[in-house]
Amino acid sequence: MTCGMTPALTDRTRLAAQRLRAGRAPALFLHAEMADEVEERLKEVNRTFTAPAVVTPFPQVWRGRLPGARIVADEPVLALEPGAHDLVIHALALHWADDPLGQIIQCRRALRPDGLFLAAFFGGQSLHELRAALAQAESDLTGGLAPRVLPMAEIRDAGGLLQRAGLALPVADSVTRRVLYRDLRHLAADLRAMGEGNALASRHPAPLSRAVVARAEAIYRARWGDDEGRLQATVETLYLTGWAPAASQPKPLRPGSATARLAEALGTAEIPLEPAPRPVGGAED
Repeated sequence: MTCGMTPALTDRTRLAAQRLRAGRAPALFLHAEMADEVEERLKEVNRTFTAPAVVTPFPQVWRGRLPGARIVADEPVLALEPGAHDLVIHALALHWADDPLGQIIQCRRALRPDGLFLAAFFGGQSLHELRAALAQAESDLTGGLAPRVLPMAEIRDAGGLLQRAGLALPVADSVTRRVLYRDLRHLAADLRAMGEGNALASRHPAPLSRAVVARAEAIYRARWGDDEGRLQATVETLYLTGWAPAASQPKPLRPGSATARLAEALGTAEIPLEPAPRPVGGAED
């Protein structure tokens, strides 16, 4: 590794292999729900997009949803042409990016002025139960910890990426849902069928032992099991929205340029601030 380079988060070769296997027998219900949500959000924009692009590891999810959309593979360098699109959607892949800011910048450069960027990706609350149960079980039985679950961004950090990428009118929000599983085996099977297995570059080469898995499931069931013995798994999806800058977009008013008082608009009396007290014992003018 070259001195000064940031270590890679993701093993892209392993991630690609996992997605290929998932495509043969997929369980993409979270991708489908996200695509439904994106379609609803686009309806609220009240604009017709004529040159959309979608960055996705699973093109079948978007088939027929956005007619004429360019489907782009999730790669470190995106196959997007500068200024070619009025809408770019980054669909449930940004959480695996070693450089999420770079991904957003590439999408912004592909937008025409006043084009819309919309990203959806898994956030920091996702699978927090699994992460905690595995960490405690492994620590209890082996005395150490290995990276098992992908670390994901918190909304307060993700929202700042939009401004850093040069997008206007940035908005960040999240949608959280909980999925119930019979046991850890079924949860792991769903993760594999979504291509969301452990593709961390720093992952431990050895699989989890049966003893650690059994201990993790016992911890999981005790802390997050429901009355019927099912395991609750949290899935948080973060949504980022921003616009390519354009002269026609609304701008914030210059400080001091208001033509009406806030007190008048609220129908209340305006109480001026008292002057600051003079320092005691200081030199007089």
